[in-house]
Amino acid sequence: MLGFVRTDNEALVSCLGDPQRTVAAYRELLRRGENAVSAIRAGLRDENPAVREGCCRLLDHLVDTESMNELVLMADDPDARVRIAAFHALACDRCKGDTCAPGPDRVLEPALRHLASDPDPHVRAMAAELVGKFAHSDGRAVAALRASHANDPSPAVRKKAGWFTPGGTIYERTLPSETR
Repeated sequence: MLGFVRTDNEALVSCLGDPQRTVAAYRELLRRGENAVSAIRAGLRDENPAVREGCCRLLDHLVDTESMNELVLMADDPDARVRIAAFHALACDRCKGDTCAPGPDRVLEPALRHLASDPDPHVRAMAAELVGKFAHSDGRAVAALRASHANDPSPAVRKKAGWFTPGGTIYERTLPSETR
């Protein structure tokens, strides 16, 4: 099956780090769904950053409440690609089924910290998306987005932060209906 020697979940997770096998392994793990989640969670601790990144991307679709804390921890991974995937998984509601997204008590602090000081502009951009989810309900989010919009060294991050500040396109589009 799939041209792999072994096709158990753990073996497929390790194949996420092999450029020749990563796509097939990712698709098969995604197809297996919740049956593969424990192996995917274990893969978050793999020494290979490509495996950790793939596991974050998979948990974006397969996340359960038990995985949220592990994704929050991945926001501090030493590899920027893993941090980007973790922030995407925490910010993106579109990819999740009926699982509730984590609240500000769990994700806002790491997102604020990375928005302000992560060395990678792509990580800061993803952190802006997560911080932006709380712009209607938390003054710290608005203040951080305004600071990033005004001062970030990356034009792309400044632009994205501006989308989530009051007056920005995403901020206005996502206004709660009672305030429109």
